[in-house]
Amino acid sequence: MRRPSGLAHIVSVWHLLILLVLLVALFAVLKPDTFLTGFTFRSMANSRSINALVALAVMIPLAANQFDLSAASVLGLAQVLANGLQTQQHLPWPLVCLLILAMGAAVGLVNGLLVTRVRINSFIATLGTGTVLLGLNQWYTGGRQIVGRLDPGFLQLSAIVPGIGVPAPLLYVLAIGVVLWLVFDYLPVGRYLYVIGDNPRAAVLSGIPADRYVVLAFVASGVLAAFAGIVLQAQLQVGQSTVGQELMLPAFTGALLGATAIRPGRPNVWGTVLAVAVLAVAVAGLSQLGAPFFVEPLFNGSMLILAVGLAMMTQRRRERRIAAAEAAAQGRSDQPRKGD
Repeated sequence: MRRPSGLAHIVSVWHLLILLVLLVALFAVLKPDTFLTGFTFRSMANSRSINALVALAVMIPLAANQFDLSAASVLGLAQVLANGLQTQQHLPWPLVCLLILAMGAAVGLVNGLLVTRVRINSFIATLGTGTVLLGLNQWYTGGRQIVGRLDPGFLQLSAIVPGIGVPAPLLYVLAIGVVLWLVFDYLPVGRYLYVIGDNPRAAVLSGIPADRYVVLAFVASGVLAAFAGIVLQAQLQVGQSTVGQELMLPAFTGALLGATAIRPGRPNVWGTVLAVAVLAVAVAGLSQLGAPFFVEPLFNGSMLILAVGLAMMTQRRRERRIAAAEAAAQGRSDQPRKGD
């Protein structure tokens, strides 16, 4: 009886990794000449690393049960400013990067204050700020592309790392993933965000300053989304006001689908990274098989519905286990003691 239970536990925790391995094996068999190549790997790593960075940005406030719908707009404005401030305002690229990261932090701070002070639902608040940022983006660009010569040092932010042949954006994802993993699994701030997301009232009763940590989560999300925009501009080398919005759906798909694995029922770093990898491999494989261009949004939308459904099922199971444990504890406390 223990063996099936153990197998079921392994599948529930590692199903995304299992699915990733199966997808790689399937497309390697179907397209042996093109799929398992360095070009395919570098192409996926370079482009999908941006998706992973935005998904990780979304995951941070999601751990506290808050939605950041402005992350894609922050990325869109960041990639435009990364070009325009260099080519139009002629600022040095290190200063440009610092200003953009400060912009992301400011947007996150506004989002956090709207949610914690004004008490606007995070879905509505961040949707509003994201729309404002989209308007500012279109105002700055005039609806046109921003083109100019970018500093070679800036372009190195997305280059292939010499010696190992790996795109720099992939290393950013791994480095940021390790940092966030340490924060969420080993530092009090991560545990506090999980407690706030699970039970805000219990967090307050435990003395956790919930509002402060929610604001901090939104600030971190804004900074990470802005960084993703900087890296994306180093790839594109052209500022486009239309870039960014199409990344919102894959970001939430990755974060929510990742919450069903590794630590089922909770948004987590490596589950999110694995989910983005699964989406990247599936889309790349289908594209090489000749799938039309509209397959990607259809696939991402279907996976989002699946992710939300699985997350809700996992959450309900956790709630039932907690309720059963509390009922059992209450029953033991109600039993009469010997000698009463």
